[in-house]
Amino acid sequence: MTSAHHDLGDRLISPNTTGMDPALWVPLLRLLATGEPVELGNLAQAAGRTLEQTRQALAATPETEYDQQGRIIGQGLTLRPTRHRFTLDGDELYTWCALDTLIFPALLERSATIESTSPTSGSTIRVTANPTGVTTVDPATAVVSLVNPEDLSSIRSSFCNQVHYFASPADALPWLDEHPDGEVLPVRDAYRLAVEMTTTMLEQLAPSDPQAHGCC
Repeated sequence: MTSAHHDLGDRLISPNTTGMDPALWVPLLRLLATGEPVELGNLAQAAGRTLEQTRQALAATPETEYDQQGRIIGQGLTLRPTRHRFTLDGDELYTWCALDTLIFPALLERSATIESTSPTSGSTIRVTANPTGVTTVDPATAVVSLVNPEDLSSIRSSFCNQVHYFASPADALPWLDEHPDGEVLPVRDAYRLAVEMTTTMLEQLAPSDPQAHGCC
């Protein structure tokens, strides 16, 4: 990974940059991974916070998805369909972006089957990943796009909506023409960035959250 990738990874996991507090986000992801909407009270309990503290933290991430009952259904990992299908133990979930699909196997400590479509050609890209690596990539030439916008406060619109799977570098050329500051990485290189982010996040949580590496 280059220094630019390290910088991007650090920015993506910084609450000061994105508003997403890992101490709340990690328990939320583990609850969402059950495939059910998350009650605010259950999230507060899992994160070791009061209900009011939880509401205040969520207010910093206005793109969080809720259902009509006010339950959380998406923040990176989502119950609403996107182009990035993320299957855990037969349960079909979705993610906001391609990089999320590579972050979550390590963060959730579970294997995942990923299926996404290229926004340029409509080609299907299939990946399997587990907490220690990517096991299959089809087609083998697939790449992941990345951007590093100055403002990440609305992370889904500024970052996630530009982070896709493409079937090959050639398939990504129309996107690169429209995003001259963007780049594409082979899937396994993108996975290494994802694991670096996950490791840093869990190390930051460990002193205050002895269960950071376990199930919530």
